[in-house]
Amino acid sequence: MAGYEKVDVWSLPNAPNPTTAKREVDEAVGASAFGFNVYEAAPGERVPWGRHRHPDHEELFFVLSGSLTVATPDGEYAVEEGEAFFVPADALNEAFVDESEQAACRFVAVGAPKDRDDAIIEEECPHCGAVTDRESERADETYVLRCAACGAETDRFSA
Repeated sequence: MAGYEKVDVWSLPNAPNPTTAKREVDEAVGASAFGFNVYEAAPGERVPWGRHRHPDHEELFFVLSGSLTVATPDGEYAVEEGEAFFVPADALNEAFVDESEQAACRFVAVGAPKDRDDAIIEEECPHCGAVTDRESERADETYVLRCAACGAETDRFSA
């Protein structure tokens, strides 16, 4: 059975990100054409790093349990258990679990093509007001995001 892989998703390590858990299934099985991640996000957590777009990469969110909100320039969409939400290439979006939710959300995020998943973060910097990308650095187990325009710290999170 050359090339076939089977993994226990829940035993995969938690990849660094601002949610409770991110399981990188695609990496574990060696998938090269698409990304496949399983997330668990608590109320108030965002996925993954804020308002962003992928110029040449499509995304699909499928909610396993709970509720995920996806904010777009066209409005906010509540994606409930058993529902899927498609994000076309180069479309702005920000996914999060609303603070008012009573439970965490478990969902799958699939994206393709995998080698074109570069994200462009487009958020207003609370320090200088520029709408820019973010630069990231890792210090031990903590990630620090900085405004690409002024260098000010805009976020910090741990796995």
